Amino acid sequence: MSNDQYYGGQQYDPYANGQQNPADVTQTWEGQTWDTQYQPAVSYDQIQAAQAAQAQPQPQAPVGHGSQADAYPQPYEQQYASHGGSAAYYAEPVAVPVAEPAAAPAAPPAPAADAGPAYSSPTTSGNTRVTDAQRARAEGRSPIIDPGMQPAALTALLGLLLAGGASLGSYGLLLPLVLLQGLTAAGWFRLNGMWPARQGIALAFLGGLVADAALLAAGREHAAAAILGTLGVWVLLCLVLQLRSHADPDERMYGLMATIASAALTVVATGHLGAAPDAVVVGGIAVAAAVFARALPLPGPVSLVAALLASAGAGIAAGGFTGLGTSGALLGLGAGVCALVGLRAAAYDYPSRFVHMTAGVALPLTAAAPAVYLLGRALA
Repeated sequence: MSNDQYYGGQQYDPYANGQQNPADVTQTWEGQTWDTQYQPAVSYDQIQAAQAAQAQPQPQAPVGHGSQADAYPQPYEQQYASHGGSAAYYAEPVAVPVAEPAAAPAAPPAPAADAGPAYSSPTTSGNTRVTDAQRARAEGRSPIIDPGMQPAALTALLGLLLAGGASLGSYGLLLPLVLLQGLTAAGWFRLNGMWPARQGIALAFLGGLVADAALLAAGREHAAAAILGTLGVWVLLCLVLQLRSHADPDERMYGLMATIASAALTVVATGHLGAAPDAVVVGGIAVAAAVFARALPLPGPVSLVAALLASAGAGIAAGGFTGLGTSGALLGLGAGVCALVGLRAAAYDYPSRFVHMTAGVALPLTAAAPAVYLLGRALA
């Protein structure tokens, strides 16, 4: 295309009437300005449209095909055409500077072959990191982590508090028992992945308090009736409250089972209050010895046998200070077996530290409560 256009054999100059060639004007501002001496020749909407067109990457024409003018937008032509001019007067394209793409970030160094699998970075688009339990299942390992030495030490301390409170009487046992019930209610919900569940925790904990009050009112000789009666009422109450929930049916059923199980465990812990004081002393010391031996860095079968032997030995030693005598070995062994079952439940599915410090501390003593109550009544 040529700048010279002929009409009737005469060369036509579009700028002969005193108009200024837009190509010779140095554009200093293309947006809104506070300078009252300068007014843009086009409207603000047209400038916004031109800026949006410039922001888009423009494809480059291949060498030897087409003209260079086809590969670039010509904003001056468009502006002049909008004022009644002709776009055919411009042969030379106006190059629009296109921002160069940012350099791609350097790829992170590949991990060493013996470094093991690395976690992916967390994102906000739903591609979250693989959890420890998922990784363990994918690698064929058991998703079990034992609570460890610190929760075992707290369990042993709480067991000794139960034993010392039982030697003082029912009301001396009440304070550590309430602490045990609170840890049981909170830890069971978190162990099932339901957190925060304040209503369920409060309901289960209230069931344990009601069972304690009913047992103290009825007396130790009616402990079974007080515990079972409270448990039946609380199961019915949990069922009614879950039926009034507006959650999905599957979530409602899951919440119902977790609430009933937590309430049942919290109420069953009241068995320490209904058992004979000597049985509570022997059971608390046996559970403390069992969980402490289980937390030692020993192979699995060796650790299990050591925990059972430690519970039986602690039962014999504690029975010598009480009226149970050598029969304390049987009670200590039964309490130790139940404690290991509760400890195994608290170690399932890669629980968090909060689970270890609540369910890992309370479940061994809570699970040992039926053995302490039944064997205590049979042996005392």
